[in-house]
Amino acid sequence: MKINVNKAKGFTLLELVVVVAIISILAALLLPALGRAKAKAQQPACMNNLRQIGLAIHMYAEDSSDAFPQATNSPPASFTAYTMLMKSYVGLTGTKPERAKLFACPADTFYWDSGDGWVSQSLNQQASFHYSSYGFNGGNFLSGKPPAPRWPGISGRKLSSIKESVKTVLITEFAALLPYSWHEPTRVSHYNNAKDMVGFVDGHVSFIKMFWNAAKTNGIEAWHYDPPTGYDYKWSGD
Repeated sequence: MKINVNKAKGFTLLELVVVVAIISILAALLLPALGRAKAKAQQPACMNNLRQIGLAIHMYAEDSSDAFPQATNSPPASFTAYTMLMKSYVGLTGTKPERAKLFACPADTFYWDSGDGWVSQSLNQQASFHYSSYGFNGGNFLSGKPPAPRWPGISGRKLSSIKESVKTVLITEFAALLPYSWHEPTRVSHYNNAKDMVGFVDGHVSFIKMFWNAAKTNGIEAWHYDPPTGYDYKWSGD
């Protein structure tokens, strides 16, 4: 008696190559979309953090004769040392700084260093940045002899002295100061129209484009100058 046995056929090498190619194409199409969806999902958390921190700064000003925090004369602390003053206003007394999630943007997964370039670490884990993803608009710190403000900013100013509170930056993602973007990352450290989350003196928070002028040699970062007409913010309180 003859028994016919149908042998199961496996994939040929060509078929495997075709399958792998199709999977690669699908992954290439889906991954950017998933990345954009993840970045968009992180924005509300970052926006809420900035609102809470902005409210805390207002409360501090109310208790300090209407004045915003003073900035130290050495970046990055000029922009991040304010966190030490805010902790009691946001219920974080006794919390270790690196565990204060309020000061950690979920999109903060890398930063730019002048010497090391792209660093795949969070700013909110760096002691030199006071464990904060967010920078106070304190660029008007005193420098030089005699000490005087060289750049725009609102540190130490009276809240009532701010001319356009709806446009004046109060608190922002640190990336906006250079600028680059955590939400739409590129391998470039400074570029025009990088989009960042920014909190304003009047209390609202927006995801906006930051101006950067590549032609400038005196003041190479975004916080060094107010943008031209057409942008929705300014660093100066005048």
